[in-house]
Amino acid sequence: MALSTASGMSAQFMAIMNVCKAGDNFIAASNLYGGTYNQFKCTFAQCGVECRFTEGNGNVKDIESKIDENTKLIYVETIGNPSYQTPDFEALVALANKYELPIFCDNTFGMCGYTCRPIKHGVHLVVASATKWTGGHGTTIGGYVVDSSTFDWSVPVRETLGDPKSAAKKGADGKPIAKFPLINGPCDAYHDMNMWEVFGPGGPFKANIAFIIRARVVNLRDMGACQNPFGSFLLLQGLETLSLRGRAHSDNANAIAAWLKEQPQVGWVSHPSLEDHPTHAIAKKYNRSGCFGAVLSFGLKGGDAAAQAFISKCQLASHLANVGDAKTLVIHPSNTTHEQLTPEEKVAAGAPPDMIRVSVGYEDLEDIKADFLQALK
Repeated sequence: MALSTASGMSAQFMAIMNVCKAGDNFIAASNLYGGTYNQFKCTFAQCGVECRFTEGNGNVKDIESKIDENTKLIYVETIGNPSYQTPDFEALVALANKYELPIFCDNTFGMCGYTCRPIKHGVHLVVASATKWTGGHGTTIGGYVVDSSTFDWSVPVRETLGDPKSAAKKGADGKPIAKFPLINGPCDAYHDMNMWEVFGPGGPFKANIAFIIRARVVNLRDMGACQNPFGSFLLLQGLETLSLRGRAHSDNANAIAAWLKEQPQVGWVSHPSLEDHPTHAIAKKYNRSGCFGAVLSFGLKGGDAAAQAFISKCQLASHLANVGDAKTLVIHPSNTTHEQLTPEEKVAAGAPPDMIRVSVGYEDLEDIKADFLQALK
């Protein structure tokens, strides 16, 4: 089941707050979209929920070292923004099963499932910004939460952490302590009802829909981040052409990445289609054949000043913070999307000062090259 929301940021916030309360924590990759990093670091902290950042995007060893009894989920991006690292879903799922934790995945750069379908690879829940490839033209803002209905929200807190066969810890009433009390908990300050008993497989509906029902009737109601009717129309209209746009975006991005590596002003290029990208093989394993995402980054040998000058000289490409538009977009993340981070955090998030991020559109390929070439010169 799915839930439409007002934005991608509200989708991930409501999804996480659906299982986390004050005193809980969740574990997330450090290579995240700048807004997500700030939300996780600051806004959740104000709610009493801790985000524990790990190296890269899905570093299994680092994730496992940070899990404790109050950990509620593991969060990754299908294609890290802006590192473009693809997590090894198979290894992540094995770790999640060991600790009885759900995996939440931001599939925005997975093009609404065109490039990658995380649920197919065992991910329990997907969130995304529909503002991007879902609509496809940058005309509206939206987001969504998709529940695979495969996670067992009735699991208890175990006597031995990381052993699913260990006995359940019991409370003063002699009953097992619920690991996810917001979904499988008694009627109290957090509940009108026990969502799992009513909307779990053993309830009258005989379906695992407790998570998405709570997200709708509690979080969407209380936070009010619902999608508007006209925005819904635009997003549904955009979906009609997703398969055509997805292939065109992918083919252009692959070609531009290879072409940029040949330019003398360019110091480096990052895109999963390139064989020297650290997760090239993993991306081939989990993505649609030939598709590696439509966003890439490159660094200019002239550094920060050269990067800003390049953007000011582009004529076809637009200087916008969005991605997933029909048109090609360029931006300098260090001074825009990741501006609020410290210099060290920018590097950790994959946004060094010489980097230019490109959301490759589906204009004629030679037109994109010509624009970039004149800007480089």
